[in-house]
Amino acid sequence: MAADMLKVSDFGRTQYGMTGAPRQAMINYGKVLLVIAGADGEVSPREYDWLIEHQRKFGAPEDVIAEYEKFDYRSADLHNLLDDIRTDVATWNPAPHLIYHAIQMCSADGEYAAAERSKVVRAARALGVSDDTVLTLHALIQMEKAVYDMRAALFRVAVLE
Repeated sequence: MAADMLKVSDFGRTQYGMTGAPRQAMINYGKVLLVIAGADGEVSPREYDWLIEHQRKFGAPEDVIAEYEKFDYRSADLHNLLDDIRTDVATWNPAPHLIYHAIQMCSADGEYAAAERSKVVRAARALGVSDDTVLTLHALIQMEKAVYDMRAALFRVAVLE
């Protein structure tokens, strides 16, 4: 691994097939998600908490995460942030991953309103992610939630009377 690369967690390795990413890539990845989630002028506390939890799970160090607190997502340029997002996998494309995570982040408060869906679609188009891929990502997230709910129902203790 190159000297400028930060190691990712086991979660990052198994979920995304990478072993490392540069510090600036980790910073910018979270900043892009803030720009997308904040396209309506606000990132809700639950959306922000989702981002922090995800980045910690991925292996981002605290100094990377601290960058999000002072970041002005309302005036940031999405495309300028994308330039530095890369990993140790040459074929990895950040755009569909960002949209996948933006959908999850925008849904973190239990609601995925039409306005939020619209801003994700606009961001996807700006990033070059096709409408078909966006529809597929929405379906994937719904399936993942259904599987999670099924697993929770199966393994929770229920009182039957």
